[in-house]
Amino acid sequence: MSVGDTSEHTGRFCVLSWEQVQRLDSILGEPVPIHGRGNFPTLSVQPRQIVQVVRTRLEERGITVRDVRLNGSAASHILHQDTGLGYKDLDLIFGISLSDDQAFHLVKDVVLDCLLDFLPEGVSKERINALTLKEAYVQKLVKVCNDSDRWSLISLSNNTGKNVELKFVDSLRRQFEFSVDSFQIRLDSLLLFDRCSETPMSESFHPTVLGESVYGDFQEALGHLHNKVIATRSPEEIRGGGLLKYCHLLVRGFQPKSEAEMKSLQRYMCSRFFIDFPDIGEQQRKLEAYLQNHFVGMEHKRYNCLTTLYHVVNESTVCLMGHERRQTLNLISMLALRVLAEQNAIPTVTTCYYQPAPYVRDINFSNYYIAHVQPLVHPCSNSYQTWLPCK
Repeated sequence: MSVGDTSEHTGRFCVLSWEQVQRLDSILGEPVPIHGRGNFPTLSVQPRQIVQVVRTRLEERGITVRDVRLNGSAASHILHQDTGLGYKDLDLIFGISLSDDQAFHLVKDVVLDCLLDFLPEGVSKERINALTLKEAYVQKLVKVCNDSDRWSLISLSNNTGKNVELKFVDSLRRQFEFSVDSFQIRLDSLLLFDRCSETPMSESFHPTVLGESVYGDFQEALGHLHNKVIATRSPEEIRGGGLLKYCHLLVRGFQPKSEAEMKSLQRYMCSRFFIDFPDIGEQQRKLEAYLQNHFVGMEHKRYNCLTTLYHVVNESTVCLMGHERRQTLNLISMLALRVLAEQNAIPTVTTCYYQPAPYVRDINFSNYYIAHVQPLVHPCSNSYQTWLPCK
């Protein structure tokens, strides 16, 4: 059993086993490259180092850090190594108070200032300011401030897709998409052990590390992770409806907990996706970014993900007018064909939605031209925001 004794968990919490603490310690100690743009050097950063530095600087500036957590796929990987999903980003959550705009600005300044500490020796730091560091090393900056959510995200660049994402959360209503990515691991005890103990960890002497499932019942969510089960609730609360992650899980061999319930939830996933991405151009950018970021080293799975998405959208979309629905299906078909062309895998049977002309299958035909079908979608860019009520 990969989780500690059952007496050690209640409800949504569970104490990690020694094996899991070792995996956590290994991930926190593994150097992650932060790639600089232009002539800026690559930074080598251990997650535990950047957490310690950012936390110390925040507290020096008067911001109390409630706790620090590892979130998402990395946390799932620590709890169960053999999911087949691996992990992409390192999502680190700092629980703090973001009472006003000044607090948001202060957090950003602190993180950028911390990056100076990780510049290689010999690099002159005198002329490097916060704006320069942002342009060189930050891939994404997000600020959300409304009645239910107050948080910010600073994503540090990594060319292989394994970004270090620092999330500063005051409040966040929805913290997961599916039960299998609902885990958060509290790092405070391990970080305190790093600072205070001169004795290395062992099975008989290591900090108590607590895991939590924000989905609800920890053991139920862990069972879903072990058995590759797809379960969620209220997908209309998720940005994008969780639609792309849902298709991703299906392609990776996960199966719905309840086929009938998931068929119903698919409609809400599609509806929320088209509310958040109503324009065909936005949809294309979102799909291309998702394929690029989530299938590194598994490019052959992109086509399967797109065909799965096509079937879900075709079957479960009830909130679009007919021409809008056709636009989206045509976009997915075009992207699927482009993925095949990029892989030199134009099929010889009817397995894609645009069947190539016979001469495309000729061995002397260059599929270079197939990869450039993107302009075909441009005439559809003037989409109409005409919505039908969801039932």
